[in-house]
Amino acid sequence: MRTRVKICGITREQDALVAVEHGADAIGLVFYPPSPRDVSIERAAEIAAAVPPFVTTVGLFVNADAETIAEVVDGVGIDLIQFHGNECRDYCAQHRRPWIRAVRMKDDVDLDKAAEEFGAARGLLLDAYRPGVPGGTGESFDWSRIPSGMARKIVLAGGLNPENVADAVRRVRPYAVDVSGGVEVEPGIKDADKIARFMAGVHSGETT
Repeated sequence: MRTRVKICGITREQDALVAVEHGADAIGLVFYPPSPRDVSIERAAEIAAAVPPFVTTVGLFVNADAETIAEVVDGVGIDLIQFHGNECRDYCAQHRRPWIRAVRMKDDVDLDKAAEEFGAARGLLLDAYRPGVPGGTGESFDWSRIPSGMARKIVLAGGLNPENVADAVRRVRPYAVDVSGGVEVEPGIKDADKIARFMAGVHSGETT
């Protein structure tokens, strides 16, 4: 199966178009003010309008209130919601969009239990854990902790970059991978060469 790719933390139309040009299946827009990749609704709407058909626009939220999410859904027209905080399954399910749930890989995380709890999610995004930081740490985790039977529902994130993504795809065989800092020159500003090399790494991992 082909590994899907999401390029997250997009803040400029040109970066979204470069990601798509190199074969990205989805772009991620961050709606979390403490993040250096946070975008306004107006900026996100401009980016989303530049994205061609059949590319998924994903809105990332961290413990956002329902009103904020509704404003983004209506103002940007995102296709999918990514919950990256402590949101419960009932809260995740009430926002008129399909959703995925991020799981930060603490030492005591039970992925089978998480998969059962968030069974209505389109997938689980697995990210590295650092206390007090909801994501975007640039750190990876031990991929061997992922049960092999769960790989088809997994979006693998956390410290991926052009140098290690082939190994990640080869070892985990996730449905998708998610990258942000690994293809940047600075937070929120993507690098076309890094994106190209990342995509080449994904394809290399698929075929070995």
